[in-house]
Amino acid sequence: DRTMPLSRHTGQIPESTWTLGFREMTEPWKGAVGCLGVAVFFAMTIGIISWQALEQSPEEWVLRGRDAGMLWERGRGALLLRALPAGRPVLAIAVGSVPATEPPPPRDRCWHDGGQFCYSWEEDAELRLSLEPPAAPGTECYGVRWTPLRPDVTLKDCFSMVNVSWYGGPSIRAQCWPLNGAESPAQPLVSGDLSTNPDGFGPVLERYFLGSTGVTVTVTPDVSLLLSLESRRQFCLETPAGRAEPLQYQLCVTRCPKHLMRNFPPCRSPIWRYHGPEGSAAKIKRGLRSLARRLKRHRLQEGVVALGEHGTAVLAAADFVPSGRRKRQALALAEPLELSITLSPYASVTSPLFLRSLRGGEAAGYWLSRQPRPGGSLIPLLTTWKGQLCARLNVTSEAALRWYLARARHLRQALGATYVAFEGVEGNSFLEQDVPAPAELAGDGYTEVLAAALATLGNGTVISAGTRSSHLPLFVQMSPLRSDWSHAGLKGLIPSVLHYSLLGYNFFIPDTVGGSVAGATAGDPELFVRWLQIVTFLPVMAFGTPPWLCCDTWVLNLTRQCIQRHRDFVVPLLLKYSEEWQSLGYPIFRPAWWLSPTDPAAFTIEDEFLIGDEVLVAPITEKGQTWRDIYLPGEGHFWLDTNTARVFDGGTTLRNYSASLAEVPVFVK
Repeated sequence: DRTMPLSRHTGQIPESTWTLGFREMTEPWKGAVGCLGVAVFFAMTIGIISWQALEQSPEEWVLRGRDAGMLWERGRGALLLRALPAGRPVLAIAVGSVPATEPPPPRDRCWHDGGQFCYSWEEDAELRLSLEPPAAPGTECYGVRWTPLRPDVTLKDCFSMVNVSWYGGPSIRAQCWPLNGAESPAQPLVSGDLSTNPDGFGPVLERYFLGSTGVTVTVTPDVSLLLSLESRRQFCLETPAGRAEPLQYQLCVTRCPKHLMRNFPPCRSPIWRYHGPEGSAAKIKRGLRSLARRLKRHRLQEGVVALGEHGTAVLAAADFVPSGRRKRQALALAEPLELSITLSPYASVTSPLFLRSLRGGEAAGYWLSRQPRPGGSLIPLLTTWKGQLCARLNVTSEAALRWYLARARHLRQALGATYVAFEGVEGNSFLEQDVPAPAELAGDGYTEVLAAALATLGNGTVISAGTRSSHLPLFVQMSPLRSDWSHAGLKGLIPSVLHYSLLGYNFFIPDTVGGSVAGATAGDPELFVRWLQIVTFLPVMAFGTPPWLCCDTWVLNLTRQCIQRHRDFVVPLLLKYSEEWQSLGYPIFRPAWWLSPTDPAAFTIEDEFLIGDEVLVAPITEKGQTWRDIYLPGEGHFWLDTNTARVFDGGTTLRNYSASLAEVPVFVK
C-alpha cells in the first residue's frame, strides 16, 4: 500500500467562532492576551536584530581582482588587501580622518564599472579604489585615491607592521633593516642632508615600500606628503594640513621589486680622500703629490685621490691656462693615481660669481629665487651651506644648467680630473624656508632635475643623493657614518647597502673605512678592520685615514689583501650581476630573504647580505666578538665556506660560528 500525503485544510478560521470566544473572555484574560502579544512582538524584533548582527560579516568585499581583493573592515575602519583564492592577509590600512565605523553602502557609486569602487563620506572625503594595469608580469595592482571634501580635512592612511616586514622608503641616520624598527615623527617625504638634520630623512629616498607579504606601496610623485614611522606598529602617509590635496598611491601584489639601469658606471677603487693642507693652490698640489708618494711607498699606488669641495674651489680660483704644458702639470697632480674633484650647486653670497649676478644680465637668473611680485625683480632664495650664506643653482633655467655643466667640464679638464663628485644635490630649499616652490621643484623635484642634468657629464660622475634617478649611470655617495659600532656607525652599513640596492641604487660609494663622523671609538683598529672587511665586498672601497696612520703593519698588510680581493673576486661578480640587473631588474646586493622568501626568520636579518644569488657575506659587527650566528638561506642549496672549505645545507643557521679578527665569513653557493 502506498501512503498518501494528508491534505491540509487551507480555509480561514471561522470568524464567528473566534470572535464569540473572545467576547466571552473576562477583562483580566483580555489583558493577559494583549501583554502576551506585545512580548512576542518584542521577542521577534530582538531576534531579527540579533540574527542580522550575527549574520552580517565584519568585513565586506569592495573590489575583487583575479589574484587579490580589497575589503572594508567595519570594526576599526580599515582597508584590507587579501590574496586569492585562500584570502591570505597581505596588508591592513588604518584609515584616518573619516568616520571609521560608517560602512560603505552595499552598492557603491561606481557600480556600473566592475573595476572601480567609489564611496563618499559626505562632509569629509571621497574614496576611489580601482584595478590598475599591472606594473610587471605576475602582479596585480590597485589604485587608491582619497580626495578631501573640505580644506581642513587631513588625509592619513597607516600601514600595519603586524606580521609584515617593510623595506624601502627613505634613508635615515641609524638605518634599520627592515624599516619596522625605525621611529620618526611626521615630516615631508623629501630627501635631506643628515649632517645638518640628523632626525630627518637622508639623501636616498624613493616613494616605494615593499612588504614581506608580497605587497608594494608606490606613492604618486607629484603628491605633497608627510611620512611618519611608528616603531613596530605602522608607518603612515599623510597630506599636509590645510592644503586640501589628494592622497594617492598604488598597491601591487607581487613577488619581488623590479628596477632597471641602463649602464654600469665604472669607478676605480679604492678612493683615498685628501685631508692635507688646503691654504693655497701650491699647498694642495704639494699635499696631493705627497699623498701619492706615500701610497706608492706602502704599495697602495692604485685608485683615486678625492679632493673635497674647498680644495677644488682653491685650485679653481688659481690661474689655470689651458695650454699643453699646464695640462700636463695638472694631470700629474696625483699620478699614478687618478683625481676626483668636488663641486656643489651652491655659491657663497661673497663669491665674485654671485656678486656679478646681482648686477643683472643672464646670470641674474642662475639662482633659485622667491616668486617676485608683479613688476618686481628676482630675490635670491638664500640658504646655509657648510656654515656660509649661499644661493643655490636654479635648475629650472636652461641657461643656468648650461653654464654650470660647462663650468664642471672645464674644471675637470683643467685639473686633469677623471671623476667629478657633486655634493648638496639633496633637499628642497623652498620647503626648508616654508616658501612656495615652483611646480617642477615640488617635493624632490630639484634632486631629480639636477641628477638628470649631471648624468650628461658621463660615467665619471658621483652625486650625493638619489630620488627617481636609479636608472641613470651615476654613482651615489652614501651618507657619512659615525666612527663607532652603533646603527649610526658600523651596524648601519649593511642595512644601508640593502636599502640602497633594493631601491635600485646598486652603484654607491660607502663612507670611508672606520666612519667619517667622530664617534666614541674613533681610531679603534678593531673597528677599522671589521669595517674594511665589509667594504671589500661593496662596489668601491673608500679610505679617509690611511691604514699606516691608524693602525699597525698587520692592518696595513690586511688592507693590501682586501684591495686585491676586491679587484680579483668582487669586481667580476659586480659586472656579472650588473648584467642581470639590466635584464631582469634584480638588485645586486640582496637580503637573506631573497633566497628564502617564505621563511619569517629571514625577514629581519640585517647583518649579512648576498651578492647576486651565489655569495653570502656574514661579517662581525659587534665589538670584541670572534663568533656569530649565520643564517644560510635557500633550503635545498649548499654553501661552501671559502675560509675552511666546509659545506653546509641552506635553510639552516650555524650557531656560534668562528670568525677571528683576520677573517670574514664568506660562503659560495
